[in-house]
Amino acid sequence: MYRCATFVVFLVLGIAIQLSNGTEVNVKDKDNNLCLYAKLMVNFRVSYEVAVNEILTAEFKLPASVASDGSTCDNTSSTLKLNFGEGHSWSVNFTTEGKMYQVDTITFSYNLSDASIFPNSTSTETTTIYVKPQIKDVGVDTCYSCESEDTYVTDSVRQTLWNVLIQAFVINNSTSENITPCAADVSPTTPAALTTTTTSTTTTSTTTTSTTTTSTTTDAPVTNSTTTDAPVTNSTTTDAPVTNSTTTDAPVTNSTTTDAPVTNSTTTDAPPTNSTTTAPPPTPTPTPTLPAPTTGKYKLQPDVNSTACLLADFGLRFKVKDEEMNFEPNGTAVTGKCEVNSSELLLTSSTVTIKFTFTNDTKKFRLHALNVTGKTSSGVAFSAANTNLSLWEAAVGSSYMCNKEQNYTISADLSIYTFELRVQPLAVKEGIFSTAEECFLDSDLSFLVPIAVGVALSFLIILVLISYLIGRRKSRTGYQSV
Repeated sequence: MYRCATFVVFLVLGIAIQLSNGTEVNVKDKDNNLCLYAKLMVNFRVSYEVAVNEILTAEFKLPASVASDGSTCDNTSSTLKLNFGEGHSWSVNFTTEGKMYQVDTITFSYNLSDASIFPNSTSTETTTIYVKPQIKDVGVDTCYSCESEDTYVTDSVRQTLWNVLIQAFVINNSTSENITPCAADVSPTTPAALTTTTTSTTTTSTTTTSTTTTSTTTDAPVTNSTTTDAPVTNSTTTDAPVTNSTTTDAPVTNSTTTDAPVTNSTTTDAPPTNSTTTAPPPTPTPTPTLPAPTTGKYKLQPDVNSTACLLADFGLRFKVKDEEMNFEPNGTAVTGKCEVNSSELLLTSSTVTIKFTFTNDTKKFRLHALNVTGKTSSGVAFSAANTNLSLWEAAVGSSYMCNKEQNYTISADLSIYTFELRVQPLAVKEGIFSTAEECFLDSDLSFLVPIAVGVALSFLIILVLISYLIGRRKSRTGYQSV
C-alpha cells in the first residue's frame, strides 16, 4: 500500500524539488495552504522535421527541476502546470464530480526552436497537443497512484507516465494517506496492460528505467501462462450445463399443467381478435424535441495574469446519425493556444471533447478545422473531423455573430447546431468582444424575399397581357382580309 507523503508541506509554493525517482511538486493557494501535490515521472518522444521528407525523433524526460507558474486550485477544478526548458510545458486539468474527481485533459506544449532538444528543426513554432486520459472516479480525499506505465500517443508525440502519485484537491493543508490505485496496478489483467506499455518503453530505451521495465515484460508471459489454466478450470464448469440438462425435465413435467389453458382455448379466441388491435402500440412514438442548449461563455487566457486572447459564446448541439444531444458547458474545461495567425479552442466535458481551429487568411479569420470525439447519451462512441472548413468568417479585429440557429455537416455521421453564436479568435482587445459582423440570417435583408416574389409575379402578369393583346390583334387582321 502506497502512502501519500505528508512531510512535503513545508516546500515553497509551486517549486519542484529533485528526487531520485522523478519530479515532486507542491502547489499552494492564495492563503499559503497546500492545495495540490504531485510526484511523477514522464518521458516524451517527439518526431519532428529537419528537411524535406526527413524526420528525426527527440527523446527527453520531464526534468526534476521545473516551475509551476500557472498552476491553480479551487474547490471544483485545479490545474497542475509544469514549465521547463526553453518554452516547454506540461499540464493536467482536474475537475470534481460530487465526492470524486477526474483528469479532463493533459496538455503538452513543446518549442521546436529549442536546439538542445530539437537540433536542425525546420520549424521554430511552439506546438501543443491534447490528450484525454481515462483517469476518473478518484476520491477527493485520496491520492491517485499508478506505478505502471501509462502511454498516450497523439500525432507525432508519445508520452509515457509512471510512478505517478497525485492528490489534486488537498484538504486541511495535509495530503491524504488513502490511495486510489490505477486499474493496471490492481487488475488481474495487468500483464495485458504491460504488453502495451512495453512498446513505448522500447521507444524510450534511453531512460534509466528501461531495464526495470524489460524485467517486467519477462514476467508477463509467466503470468499469462497461469491464465491459460483458466480454460482447464472452465472445462469443469462446462459440466454444469450437463447437470442443468437434467433439470430441464421439470418443464416437461410442468407441460402437463399447460393443459388447463388448452381447456380454456375457447375463451382464448378473443385474444386473437384483439391481436389486431394491439398492432398500433409497436409504432414508435416521436422523440420529444430537445430544449435549446445552454449558452456557454468561454475565454482563453495565456496565463492567469493576462487578458483573454480568444472569446467564444454559443450553445451547441450534436446530431450523431439519428441521435441528438446538447453540449453541457457547466464543468467544461477550457484550454487551447493563441498565435499571430491562428488559434485553437479545446473544450472538454465529461462526455465530449471538441477542438476548434481558427486561421487568419487575407485579414479575415475563419473556422478552419473541427475535431469532435465523445459518447452519445445512449453510450455510443463517435469521432469526426473536418479540416477543410470555411465557417464563421469575419475581419480580424472584429467578432462574428449569429443568434439564429445554424446547422453544419461535419461528416457523414455528425452534424452540429449552433445557437446564440459569437466568436472572436484573434486580435481581442481588453478582454471584450469587438464590433460584430452578423450572419445573413440575423441581417435585415429578409424583406427582399417578398419583394422579389412580387416583382416576378408582376412581370409574369405583364407577359400574359402582352401575349393576349398580340393574339387579339392578329385575329382582327384576319377578319379584314376576308
